[in-house]
Amino acid sequence: MGARYDPRAEACLTALTTGPRPHTAGIGLVAALEDAERFSGLVCSTPGETVAVIEYLLALIYASRHVPRTTQQWRTWVDDPDGLKKAAQWLRERPDDEWNLFDPDQPLGQNRALAKFIDTEGVGPAQLAIEQAGDYNQFFDHRHLHATEPMPAGQAFRALLTQMAYGLGGNAKIKPGLLGRGMFSQSVARLGGRVRVVALGRTLGHTLRLNTAPATSRLLGTFNRSWTDERGPERRSFRGAKVERDPDGLADVHSFLCRSVFLRPVRLADGSFAVDQVLVGSGELLPPLLNSQFAQDAVMVDDKDRRTLTPLKASPDRALWREAHALYAAVAERQQGEDLYGRLAGLPEQHINLWAVGLVARQSAPTAWVADEFPYVSGREQEFRTAAKTASEICEYLAVALRDAADTASAVVYPNPKPADKATHRARFNGAPQMWAGAGDHFHMLLDAIAEKVPLHETLPVFVRSLAALAGEALDARLRSLPDRGAGMRARLEARHRLRTALNHKKKAPDFLKEALRDA
Repeated sequence: MGARYDPRAEACLTALTTGPRPHTAGIGLVAALEDAERFSGLVCSTPGETVAVIEYLLALIYASRHVPRTTQQWRTWVDDPDGLKKAAQWLRERPDDEWNLFDPDQPLGQNRALAKFIDTEGVGPAQLAIEQAGDYNQFFDHRHLHATEPMPAGQAFRALLTQMAYGLGGNAKIKPGLLGRGMFSQSVARLGGRVRVVALGRTLGHTLRLNTAPATSRLLGTFNRSWTDERGPERRSFRGAKVERDPDGLADVHSFLCRSVFLRPVRLADGSFAVDQVLVGSGELLPPLLNSQFAQDAVMVDDKDRRTLTPLKASPDRALWREAHALYAAVAERQQGEDLYGRLAGLPEQHINLWAVGLVARQSAPTAWVADEFPYVSGREQEFRTAAKTASEICEYLAVALRDAADTASAVVYPNPKPADKATHRARFNGAPQMWAGAGDHFHMLLDAIAEKVPLHETLPVFVRSLAALAGEALDARLRSLPDRGAGMRARLEARHRLRTALNHKKKAPDFLKEALRDA
C-alpha cells in the first residue's frame, strides 16, 4: 500500500476549544467545519499560516455549494451554529482517492509533473516553509536547504497552503529547464502583496461564516483539488509566454494553485508519514483581483508617487495600527451589502475584531509576519474612522516634534559636527522610536473605548494627553545621559522647551492636541 495522508480526517490542524477550560485539540478538515462551534479559533505557527488555513476552509465551503445566495439570507445564516454542517457532510462524502496528499496520480494541491524530478532535483522540506525558504534561491544557511530532517505531513500540508496564499516573486530553487523556462520565474501569490483582513467571530464557525460571501451557483466556481484534476481548469504551460487565468468563482480563487509543488513522502518509525524532499516552482497566474468580488476585504490607500489607489501592504517601518485609519475608511466607505464591510455593517450591533495580516519582505525575501486586531461595531464606523485618523495625525505630529527637539539638543552638544555624523547625533536624542513603541497600546485602548460606546469627545482627549506625556518621557529618556551642567543642562532645557512649544503651536499643532492639553 502506498503512502497516504488524508487531511479530512488526519489531525492536520490545531484548534483551541471554547468553554471554561480551553485546551488545544488536533482536528482534520471535516471536524474544522462540522465541530466549528466547539473551537474559538485555530492555533498555527504564524499569522500567515492561520490565514492560509482559513482561506482553504472558505474554498471548501464554496465548493460544497452550501452557502447563502443573498445578503439577507447570509444575515440569518451567519449566526446559525449548524450553518457549516452540510459543507462538512459534503467533504466527508468525497471519494477517498481524491483527498490523498501523496496520491501518485492526483496529489492533493500539487503538480504531479514534478514527480519525475523529485529524486534528483528535490531539496529539503525547509524549502516549503516561507519563513525558512528565504528568497527560494539564496539561503542564509545552506544547511537548511538540504536538511534531511523530515517534516510531518500535517505541517507540510499547512506550509503548502501558506505558499499558495503568500508566496513571493523571484526565481525558484529549481532548474530553469524543468517543464520549461516559465517554471523558474515565480510570481507573487494572491496575498503576497497586500494585507488580508479577516473578520474574527466568537467561534471558528462564526469566523468562517462571517467571511463567507453569499453567492449564486454561477459565482461559486471550481475547487482546485490538484494540478492534474481532470475536472479542473486547463492549467498553464511553462514553455510559452506567461498567461493569466481568470478565476471562475470564489472556490477557485480561495484555492488557486499559485505554486507548482511536489512532496516526496517518507514513512517514520512510528508508522506516520512525513515529507523529506520537495520541489517548488511557478504555478498559475492570477490577474489583478482588486475592486472585484474576489477581494472583498482589500483596503485601498493612496499611492502618492503613482497618484492612484493601491492595496495596503505590510511595512517594516510602520506598524499596522498606524494604518488603521485606512482600514476604517474602507469600512465607512463600504459598498452596501456587496463587500465584507457592507455585510458586517448590516448585522445587528455586535462586537467583531478585524484581523489584519501581512508579510513583510525585502524584495523577494520574506522578513517577518505582521498582524494586528481592530475592534468594529456596526453603526459606529464614523467614530472609529475619526478616532483612528485623528490619533494617527497626532502621533505623526509628535514624532516630528521629537525629531526637532533632538536636532536642538544635538546642535548644543555637537556644535560643529561632521556632515556624516549628523544622523547619528540626531538618533541619540530622538525619542520618536520610543514614542512609537509605546503609542500602540494607547491607540488600542482608544479604539476599545469607542467600541464600548464611550463618546469620542471623552476618550480622544485621554489619548492625546497620554501621548503628550509619552513624548515627554521619550525625550527625557534620550537626554538622561547628558551631564547636569554646562552644555548638557542647556541641551536639556532647550530641547524640552522646543517640544513644549510644538505641542501648543498656534498654527501647526493639531486642534485636538491643543484643546486636550489646554483643558487638562
